[in-house]
Amino acid sequence: TKQYTWPPLLKAEIERLLGEPYVFDVVYRSEEKDRIVRELWRMTRQHFKVLRYLAREKKWDFFMFGEIGVDRVQHAFWKYYDPGHPRYQGRGNKYEDVIPKYYKLVDEEIGRLIESSPRDTRFVVVSDHGAKAMKGAFAINQWLEEAGYLRLKRRPEKPGVDLKPEMIDWEKTKAWAWGGYYARIFINLRGREPFGIVDPEDYNGLIEQLRRDIEEIRGPDGERWRNMAYRPQELYPAVKGDPPDMIVYLDDLSWRAAGTVGWPSPYLEENDRGPDDAVHDWDGVLATSVRLDQGSTQVDITEVQRVLLGLMGL
Repeated sequence: TKQYTWPPLLKAEIERLLGEPYVFDVVYRSEEKDRIVRELWRMTRQHFKVLRYLAREKKWDFFMFGEIGVDRVQHAFWKYYDPGHPRYQGRGNKYEDVIPKYYKLVDEEIGRLIESSPRDTRFVVVSDHGAKAMKGAFAINQWLEEAGYLRLKRRPEKPGVDLKPEMIDWEKTKAWAWGGYYARIFINLRGREPFGIVDPEDYNGLIEQLRRDIEEIRGPDGERWRNMAYRPQELYPAVKGDPPDMIVYLDDLSWRAAGTVGWPSPYLEENDRGPDDAVHDWDGVLATSVRLDQGSTQVDITEVQRVLLGLMGL
């Protein structure tokens, strides 16, 4: 396996402690629900065993860890838990308590970690996103094609095909997208893209036209969606690397963006990447072991750094 610790010898130390390889994640987009449950519990208990060891045996000033299982359990089991899910499995279903039981497991493991840590340790539990029911997936590239922004050389022979560069007629394409829990749209800009056709002077106008068209997308039954389209610079104080030209949230994040093409309709009842019951939501969690001087129960994610530095006296 790859080297995953620093210093390098820590990897062997961890695997001696466990007696087995370290588990980073589980395969959660699957109908093998019993297997997912077993692997989630095994992985999480393994993770916290390592955490307790490191907290107890190593010298540290700042200790940070991300537990991926909290995310995976929501994606794999939300329709069994939430009566508001469009594909809710009904009361008394076999997996309706998996999410609450998993949170109980995490709560117990955090308690054991607190007991293993120095007495003056201050604890913070924070999430990078919340979760809610996935109503469906919206094939964003297929919509771009239907709206005239994207041109394919030929229609795929089967549904759910990944959009590849060789499939695109670049001489007649103004934009294409990546899927995900939100969509990322890229403009085929002349001078930046290999086969760009959009003149730089037309860029802003095209962005604004796309924004208006996206905001007007409605649901499969004609219902109004709350769609939001932004330039990255409108959301982030610093934009680096190769950002998309637009970031798109569909129906207040209730619909996932599917990047694949060839579907009979852009409205998909299920995720195009395998079984997935949940989407990311705006509100997450921030809990601390000491009282914060906030004046409000809500903290913006951009304030988390300030909270952490304040707890450390910096």
